[in-house]
Amino acid sequence: MKESLHYLLMANHLLFQKSLLAGIKDINLTPGQPKILDYLLFHDCAVQKEIAEACHIEPATITSVLLGMEKKGLIVRKNINGNRRSLYVCLTNKGKLLAEQVELRFGVIEKKALLGFNDEEKEMLTAFLTRINKNLINKGVVNDEKN
Repeated sequence: MKESLHYLLMANHLLFQKSLLAGIKDINLTPGQPKILDYLLFHDCAVQKEIAEACHIEPATITSVLLGMEKKGLIVRKNINGNRRSLYVCLTNKGKLLAEQVELRFGVIEKKALLGFNDEEKEMLTAFLTRINKNLINKGVVNDEKN
């Protein structure tokens, strides 16, 4: 039986997630927190809305995830440059250390996942997945399942 694209994408996502959570279980992160830590590692002090969009998390959900991260001392929220309208989410030292551990774990999983792929195949896979992502975003599939 030939596997469908949707099945393969979902199965691979699940395997990636399981591997990540197994690899970081000792640092007590919830499933939504690693991708936020990863984002903030490269975009420190970002507005909550930007984080939600980049991590594909609903605004209501990100509020509770960030609250949990704040309670663990991984992030702080603060005003920057006197902008009182926007609170920025910034990594603490503890958060940065965990973000670096998460980044290392992502690298290990990617290396395993791409075992046997040459550089050209890796670039092609990335290009194909990027196109799929853009198609789904630009064609409104996320908000309109009828298309």
